[in-house]
Amino acid sequence: MLQPNFFNIIFVFPILNILVFLYKVLLFIKIPGAFGWAIIILTVLVRLVLHPFFKQQLETAKKVQELKPHLDKLAQKHKNDKQRLQQEQLKLYQKAGINPASGCLFMLIQIPIFIGLYNTLSLFLFNGKEAKIISQINKVLYSPYLQIQSINPWFFGFNLAVSPANAASWHYYLIPLITIVLQYLQIHYSSPQQVSKQGQSLKQEKVEDDFQKAMNTQMKFIFPVMIGWFSYTLPVGLSLYWNIFSLFSIIQYRKLKVNN
Repeated sequence: MLQPNFFNIIFVFPILNILVFLYKVLLFIKIPGAFGWAIIILTVLVRLVLHPFFKQQLETAKKVQELKPHLDKLAQKHKNDKQRLQQEQLKLYQKAGINPASGCLFMLIQIPIFIGLYNTLSLFLFNGKEAKIISQINKVLYSPYLQIQSINPWFFGFNLAVSPANAASWHYYLIPLITIVLQYLQIHYSSPQQVSKQGQSLKQEKVEDDFQKAMNTQMKFIFPVMIGWFSYTLPVGLSLYWNIFSLFSIIQYRKLKVNN
């Protein structure tokens, strides 16, 4: 798993070294639950690095939503000429100072980082072959001062290496419940506000509204339950970094809506 391939060298090894560094610093200053706090700090650092891209994504989404009535008019006007429609849409985007591709930048950048985080944490949180895993980790650390002998996975009464499905205590079930709530709130605050549609028949508007409501209902309830199921079956440590990311998103989405 720790072969020196391109992805590991660019993403996994740096993340792994930062995580181990944070863990050792927290151990040195005798912070309880050092590994859990190391995961949280690492997640916050990654989120801060991604913040400019996330902010750009939110601003682009807001501008596109404001342009939706105009885009709907163009779609109706040039419904039989797709090439002309694309040209007019591009002109509208340029006039509003929007780069449609920029909205996807945050997603494209965070995907390899998420995978790198997942692969890194999986080293510590999967299987039970601690000695073998520690040996592999020590081989790719940038400095001999970072080498570790073991990892203490306990964090506020939770073993971060155990999944709620395999835990022998009821309080582990709080993890997927918290995950579901955070996912619901994230979708709630990230959902765009409805913009009034002009030039549409009442019947057409009702059909689109009903379809949009059905999609929103599925996203708000089915998706959080699905993520909650993953949280139930995966080690708690992975849910920890996932939920910290979600918490950041909720705060940023909510702040954006309050300011607007």
